[in-house]
Amino acid sequence: MTVHIVTNPTALSLPDLLHDAAGTAVISTAHWLRRRCEVHDSLLALAYGPMPKRPNGVQCETLHTATAQGFGGARLLTCRIETGSGQGFMLRVFVPSGGGPFPVLLHGDGCWHYASDAVIGAVLARGFVFAQFNRVEIAADSAPGANAALPSSRFFAGQQYGALAAWAWGYHRAVDALQQLEWVDAACIAVVGHSRGGKAAMLAGATDRRIALTSANNSGAAGAGCFRLLGVGAETLADVTRVFPHWFGPGLAQFAGREHALPFDQHFLKALIAPRALLTTEALGDLWGNPSGSWHTHTAARAVYGLLDVPQRIAIAYRAGGHGHTLADWLVLLDFADWVFRGKQRPRVQDDSPFE
Repeated sequence: MTVHIVTNPTALSLPDLLHDAAGTAVISTAHWLRRRCEVHDSLLALAYGPMPKRPNGVQCETLHTATAQGFGGARLLTCRIETGSGQGFMLRVFVPSGGGPFPVLLHGDGCWHYASDAVIGAVLARGFVFAQFNRVEIAADSAPGANAALPSSRFFAGQQYGALAAWAWGYHRAVDALQQLEWVDAACIAVVGHSRGGKAAMLAGATDRRIALTSANNSGAAGAGCFRLLGVGAETLADVTRVFPHWFGPGLAQFAGREHALPFDQHFLKALIAPRALLTTEALGDLWGNPSGSWHTHTAARAVYGLLDVPQRIAIAYRAGGHGHTLADWLVLLDFADWVFRGKQRPRVQDDSPFE
């Protein structure tokens, strides 16, 4: 399938990652680290709002351990993540049979049941821990519409945050908990999510350097997609901020219809993950998710990975079909994770544009 790209006529180019706010070219790792602070602060201030603060202490309490039926002797741990003041949320951890420690795939979409038994079985068969939490335990996903308010949360002592920032905070607290489990290789934690969960996973990876691999599937606007460069039928900044204003900080909606004035686009979010690994998986028929725009942000972010001398750590993969988190998407992630964590052969991913 071929998708034809159309562009917003008022926004024909993307902001340059490798020139700092003063206009100076970024040509060294040390300079990029300073530039990264600019990128981080601009992106959070205008798009996602501030991140909730890390609590003083996080504890992982294992409530129950059982054999996971049908998964070849794997164990299933039911855990509670305590974040202080009596607040917590649940984490399910599938541990492969045999000795550890094991790398981990951490999934935040427990509310949507995207990970089938076939997916969990494939993860365990590769010798990975599969861990899953329900991000809407952290902050509710309010009813869509222009009047949707920022979600209240029992975790944040009366303060309100955009839902994506709150969900990314949930990923971070799950990482805190996983690092306390003896079966987990704390240096090999990957986060993954689909659609709005993919947006949250990308923000989590961009704001926590303990996450070694970030993967977002069909994440679209405010995820891997591009606000300026849109494929036919793609969700726009105006669409996403009108229907889901509670996902964001208060500053993003003002740029609807004038995306050219944004000081960033989503290649900035991808670049914050560098030099750690990033895989985005896309569907050619998911036009609303702007798969062609994701290609543009991918190629723009590659400049930073090249500067840091890790060009292979950013990858994108396309499949036929529509919006969904399929077993095929998970298998691409497992292949890439095997390369990142175990040094196996790097899988073949998209090196050339699949679009006209």
